[in-house]
Amino acid sequence: MKTNLRETLAAPALSEDNEVSGTAWVGIVLGLTAAVLYSLKAVFVKLAYLPSGGPSGGSVAEQVPPITLMMLRLGFSFPVYLAILFWVWRRTEVKPTRKQIGLAMLAGVLAYYVCTFLDFTGLQYITAQLERLLLFTYPAFVILFGALFFGGRLTVWGMASVGLAYSGLAVVFMGGAITESSNLWLGSALVLSCAILFGLYQLIAKDFIDRMGPQLFTCFAMLGAATAIFLHFMTSALSADGVAAALDLAPRIYWIGLIIAVFSTLLPSFFMSIAIGRLGAQKVAMLGMVGPLATIVAAILVLGEPFGFWDGVGTFITFTGIALYMKSSKAKPRKT
Repeated sequence: MKTNLRETLAAPALSEDNEVSGTAWVGIVLGLTAAVLYSLKAVFVKLAYLPSGGPSGGSVAEQVPPITLMMLRLGFSFPVYLAILFWVWRRTEVKPTRKQIGLAMLAGVLAYYVCTFLDFTGLQYITAQLERLLLFTYPAFVILFGALFFGGRLTVWGMASVGLAYSGLAVVFMGGAITESSNLWLGSALVLSCAILFGLYQLIAKDFIDRMGPQLFTCFAMLGAATAIFLHFMTSALSADGVAAALDLAPRIYWIGLIIAVFSTLLPSFFMSIAIGRLGAQKVAMLGMVGPLATIVAAILVLGEPFGFWDGVGTFITFTGIALYMKSSKAKPRKT
């Protein structure tokens, strides 16, 4: 999809570009805005799963399947990425090979179909705050997979930082209010699986981005994901009551799909690209830490989710661990 918040948060493992360029304050504003917008995705998805009466209920839930919500997001955002693909392709002198294109599309299936499906499904069971906190720790898997499969190395400081981050999660699970859930372990397992697979994707994507450039890779990755999402949606709809019935949704669901596509997909990807160009990936990665905080505030105010003392303690510990990891990676970038 992009050089986006998710790619940027993993930048300590993937990039050594730390130079500041352009007008710094513009990059800071856009980087912060992108982090907030992308992190609000979980809140928007939870709104789609709520009864039409809102957080307090008041009517029967629409039971929107995750794949339908993904299809709406795709329908509103993909035409823009397709237009970018044609525009960039015409201006690319050295075209990628068919093999490179095919592998880039497969990588997109992993990141933007499989991971998104796991994430959206997990959000049916757990709070938006817990989802964001679980996803926020995925750099741990970048470290692990980098060492196991990509020639990276495990450092004592890096592993200690990751251990600290997960100890914060343990505090939340043992005493936090945000773990109140209809099926805590299933939802957490789905979202954690998303984090694991996305960590692997980050390492796979680096080679393609270096060869094809971020814009072409992003567009082909989205093309692969779009194909998988469309086939999944059509198979699911045709095996049930048909496509028309699957798309017979309340107007608010379409509005939420549009909001997710525009404000949590398109705009953050463009803003983040500009921010990286002006500040460098490492500095934008640190700005990305504001994202989970935005999720917490929005989840409390919009969704009415609880947030207790131990949630705050655990979240702070997790943030500290990830921040220390980013700082150590900035000082000694890993080569994978």
